[in-house]
Parts: sequence; C-alpha cells; structure tokens
Amino acid sequence: MDSIKRASDLIGEREQNLSTKAYEVLLNMLINRELPVNTVLQERRLAELLNISRTPVRDALNRLENEGFIIRTGGRTPVVKEFSIRELVETLHVRRTLESEAASLAAGRVPSAELDAIEAGIRKLLADSTPSPQEDWEIDSRLHSALAHYSGNMLLMQYIESLRLKTRMFNLRQVPERFVSGHHEHLEIIAALRSGDADGARAAAAKHIDNVRESIVRRLSQL
Repeated sequence: MDSIKRASDLIGEREQNLSTKAYEVLLNMLINRELPVNTVLQERRLAELLNISRTPVRDALNRLENEGFIIRTGGRTPVVKEFSIRELVETLHVRRTLESEAASLAAGRVPSAELDAIEAGIRKLLADSTPSPQEDWEIDSRLHSALAHYSGNMLLMQYIESLRLKTRMFNLRQVPERFVSGHHEHLEIIAALRSGDADGARAAAAKHIDNVRESIVRRLSQL
C-alpha cells in the first residue's frame, strides 16, 4: 500500500509541475501577443504544442481564467480576453495605490547592490540607440518586483505582479514616447529608495503610474 501511495504522490507531483509549466508558457505567449485577442484556446492543440497531456493544460487554462486573462464563450470554449479601456484605467488605479505603498515600505530596505544593478541596466538602455524591448521589460520588471518584494508583504507582491502583467497586455510597445521619461522616473524612485525616503518613494511611484496611465489613455483616445 505504501508503494502505491508513493507512486500516486509522484504522479500528482508530476502533474502539478506540468500544470505550472503549461501556465507559465501560455501566460508568456499571451503577454507577448503570440496568442492574440479572441484566439480560441483548444486543449488538444495546446497539449500537442507543449508536448504534454490535456490535464495540465486544462489546469493552466482554469488558472488563467481565474486571473482574468481568458474568458469562456457561450459554448464554454476558452478564448483570449480583450481588455477594455475601463479595465485598463481601473487596473492602473489599483496599481498606483499598491505600488506607491510598496515603494514607501521598501525605502531603505532594497540592497544597494540590487539598486546599483537596476540603475546600471536603466542607464545602459538609455544610452543604447536601439534598446531591446525584452531588456526594457526585464529591467522594468526587476525594479517593480524589487518594490514589491522588499515591501515585506507577500500578498502585496502577488497582487502587484498580477496587475503588472495585465497592464502589459495593453501597453506593450504601444507608448514608445514613455521610454525615456519612464526610465527617468524609475531613477527618481531608485534615488528615494537609496536614501530611505519613504514619502519620496511613495510620491515617485505614484507619479510614475499616473504618467503611464495618462500616456496609455491618450494613445487609446487617438485610435
């Protein structure tokens, strides 16, 4: 009986790992527009693409649905969700509240070596005549993740990460005019974090999110 239980546990653990893998791959495909809006997500085809069984794919799709990245049509078929402008504005409003609080809590707590690395990455991007969009996203993520992580609040970190991914569904390469100004705002946040200025970090983070929101809404209003 013990051997049967161990085998069952191993199978369950393997399925969980495969579900996580499927989730991460599909989320990355959504974020990078490899699965455009309104794409029908068929379990069988996705399972073949990922070379896994349909069960972990189904688990991944359920998780993505719960997180608001996909929806079910009338026939219960999952499709990639199209976000509305209202959802974008609401998402950025919540991000402003959460990330400004995280920045305040993280002030003076982020290791200098981490801030040095992030700042060096930002300055490298600003000096590059053809900066890589992927590197831009990675350094942006590193700073915002540091704010969340060093806030010391795990739940705050999880919410911020989820909302940032949803924001990226809207603004990936859609507001190129934000590249230089956005990174200078990042440098302002870093300066406040270095000095342990909680109020300054809070204000800089709030200003950054406000400017992101205004730029995206302005761009969408021109379409």
